[in-house]
Amino acid sequence: MKIAELSDKILKGDRRALARAITLVESGRSDHRAEASALLDRLASSGRQALRIGLSGTPGVGKSTFIESFGMMLVAQGLRVAVLAVDPSSARSGGSILGDKTRMDRLSREKAAFIRPSPSQTNLGGVARRSREAVAVCEAAGFDVVLVETVGVGQSETVVAQMSDLFLLLLAPAGGDELQGVKRGIMEMADIILVNKADGDLKSAALRTCADYSGALRLLRKRVQDPQGFPKAQTVSALEDTGLLAAWEEMQTLTAWRRDQGHWDRMRAEQARYWFGEEVRQALLSRLETPWAQSRMTELSDQVSSGVVSPAAAAQDLLAGLGVSG
Repeated sequence: MKIAELSDKILKGDRRALARAITLVESGRSDHRAEASALLDRLASSGRQALRIGLSGTPGVGKSTFIESFGMMLVAQGLRVAVLAVDPSSARSGGSILGDKTRMDRLSREKAAFIRPSPSQTNLGGVARRSREAVAVCEAAGFDVVLVETVGVGQSETVVAQMSDLFLLLLAPAGGDELQGVKRGIMEMADIILVNKADGDLKSAALRTCADYSGALRLLRKRVQDPQGFPKAQTVSALEDTGLLAAWEEMQTLTAWRRDQGHWDRMRAEQARYWFGEEVRQALLSRLETPWAQSRMTELSDQVSSGVVSPAAAAQDLLAGLGVSG
């Protein structure tokens, strides 16, 4: 399919064209990268924007259950929802292991919803390298909300905040040990912390955990992109669908304030600048994967280990061969 035809179908909301486009932007082949760039340039002219929500959480917290319940609520309100679920990758095939789409059975059957699992492969940050481009394709296809679910939780997960308008951190009811186990970096990135599983016997524990996090958030440095009261912690139950509407209302309040104060456009501009730098870095690193570079690195490594040449001199030698000045 020609790029112009693919672009037109995406703008009309064609789901098959959308899936095909995401496959294209995720490809690492040089010819596909050129086609993907051309496609993204055409789609950018549409000017469509969705609310981008990044979601991370500790293993077993119920991210998939939350996304399905939250997505179903948004669909019931007449919104179109896209979910980009980044799965851990198989060390053998490089493909997704968990298959999050199979765990969102109800949402996957909704016509107003689109779920796309992507393997994280070797990328840090809990997101696939091309997740941001996949988000842009979903925006052009007319989705109102795009949810990006990351792998696990940790310091590297903060990368998802660089492609989101809102960053949610989903946590389970626990004591102080859980609070200590979450990295400060991701706490500083979170806009709203949602304590899930606030139902049944865990409800009281969830309320205590929420209070603990509310106190911790008050100790963090105030960010310019936050109105009074944010970031904040709330309780939700994806199982009983409680607290979801209140959480959505808080997301809308925060989004509206950031738009009115000019932070929305500023944050998106800063994100674009960040991903430009990442593209340059990744392109430079890819040059180390060529046969010549791999062979030369092996030769120089042997010389360094035997003391024939210093590490700094060997590095300069390799960089010169790649046409890069040290």
